Amino acid sequence: MTVWELVAVAFAGGAAGFINAVAGSGTLVTFPTLLAFGVPPVTANVSNNIGLVPGSVSGAIGWRRELRGQRARTIRLASASAVGGTIGAVLLLVLPEDAFSAIVPALIGLGVVLVALGPRINRRVAAAASGDEPPADRWWLWPATSAAGVYGGYFGAAQGIILIAVLGLGTHDTVHRNNALKNVLSGIVNGIAAVVFIIVVAGGWTDAEIDWVLVGLIAFGSIVGAQVGARVGRRMPAALMRGFIIVVGLTALVVFLVR
Repeated sequence: MTVWELVAVAFAGGAAGFINAVAGSGTLVTFPTLLAFGVPPVTANVSNNIGLVPGSVSGAIGWRRELRGQRARTIRLASASAVGGTIGAVLLLVLPEDAFSAIVPALIGLGVVLVALGPRINRRVAAAASGDEPPADRWWLWPATSAAGVYGGYFGAAQGIILIAVLGLGTHDTVHRNNALKNVLSGIVNGIAAVVFIIVVAGGWTDAEIDWVLVGLIAFGSIVGAQVGARVGRRMPAALMRGFIIVVGLTALVVFLVR
């Protein structure tokens, strides 16, 4: 790869970090960029996934203010993401590559719809609840988060959209605070998947290779992009942020339908 192509990969990592910090689906920027520069698909997939993990951590740090008061919820749902991410990573090793391809567009589409309708649904639930205290998190939040982790561990694209939808319906918190928690949970899932990739490649159990130069460039770009995304996202009105998430989700849906 030329110097300019390497620079482009770093910028793509920055764009992905920004999108992931605000919504999700940043891999739809980096993965096609690597393919366009002639990186083999499997190497591109592995290197891209590992490279975006530091960006997830950066995004969580960037949204740390919105994580205040969510310690118990974060710990509880982190265990769900860890379990789901581990299962998803194992499924990636034992199932055919296109095993989930048929349902990916349906899951993304459902996520977009739920993000759009979430506030209306939650208002009705809150109105129906008795007492002055806000309704507690839904009982199904842990298993739903774990299921999202399975999807993310196996096929990470648009994982953030699905998590935002789950958190939006399962909690009665703001979209900004849910987005902050989403960054933590998706970072856990992506980190587990990255560890599995590294172990599998190092053990010689696959023909895939890790291009550590590309990993470093994407990591650098995604760290910077995630910090910018957190700052911009924090200043977005709730309706605008929700609209941005919906647009990103619809873009991801179109990409998967036409590929």
